[in-house]
Amino acid sequence: MRSFGTLSFGHYGPLGGGRQLTAGDSMLQAIDLAQGMDDLGVNGVSFRVHHFARQQAAPMPLLAAIAARTSRIEVGTGVIDMRYENPLMLAEEAASVDLISGNRLALGVSRGSPETVVRGYEAFGYTGSQDPRGGDIAREHFDLFLRAIDGEGLAERDPMSPFGGGTGLQRIEPHSPGLRQRIWWGAGTTATAEWAGRIGVNLMSSTLLTEADGTPFDILQAQQLDAFRAAWREAGHAGEPRTSVSRSIFPIVTAEDEMYFGGSAGSDQIGVIDGMRSTFGKTYAATPDVLVEQLQNDAAVMSADTLMLTIPSQMGVDFNLRLVENFARHVAPSLGWQPTQAASRV
Repeated sequence: MRSFGTLSFGHYGPLGGGRQLTAGDSMLQAIDLAQGMDDLGVNGVSFRVHHFARQQAAPMPLLAAIAARTSRIEVGTGVIDMRYENPLMLAEEAASVDLISGNRLALGVSRGSPETVVRGYEAFGYTGSQDPRGGDIAREHFDLFLRAIDGEGLAERDPMSPFGGGTGLQRIEPHSPGLRQRIWWGAGTTATAEWAGRIGVNLMSSTLLTEADGTPFDILQAQQLDAFRAAWREAGHAGEPRTSVSRSIFPIVTAEDEMYFGGSAGSDQIGVIDGMRSTFGKTYAATPDVLVEQLQNDAAVMSADTLMLTIPSQMGVDFNLRLVENFARHVAPSLGWQPTQAASRV
């Protein structure tokens, strides 16, 4: 594990006791938390994207705001649902954020997770899918998105244009060179991981896999990472791809930590999500020395170069920053992590 960051679901709404977390609170607190994590030397901050839900739905303005207020931390998503996206507009926005951040974008995309509505992408105007889950739309959109960020000409120039006529095909602007190296595909199966390796994008693997054969979750996920890397090599891509896995990890350092997370630790589970039999990874909650031993025995955590901590964003900036700092101070160094240069608090 060379890098670690956070993955926030960005929930907002009633918190109980008359307290209300608004959409504005959620976004502004996300910016403050990212600034604190940047000071700690943490490597990345990412956000789940869910439409028709009280969560982050339009992440690009948030990522741009964080990029403008930080200097080292990667800003990203885990993941953008490509069924809902205009691929050329997303290409423009992704290039803009990448340029603003100084190439610190880590854009995770995929077919998306189960929705709160029925085929919500059709309300966005994307109809005609032959797949009950819209996977064909997601792949078509992703293909065009990659062509756009790679600088392929996509529209015929107008020789009579008053803004600089010409001939031939025009690429999307702005263009950020090398952006493809900072694109991640969120894979739920070994087959999609291998596909991501063949087309040459990084791999993001979550806390669940839509596969279940009784194999422990960490072993199943490590096999997915191995299959991805093999497909990358077989395709002849240069360099080494990046891989990330997500985990719910809560270091118990204080009595307050014990109160909140003392009973949270669990085991792998098998269930059905989005109509598919799936394996869900366990939650880790223990003292730092126990966590170090447990995570060193987690095959996927030790195989991936990046670990993303799923955080309880509703708990506020100070609480989450302390959780992240406890992991950075007491756990991550034993897993091979070192803070980014100029970190000030660890």
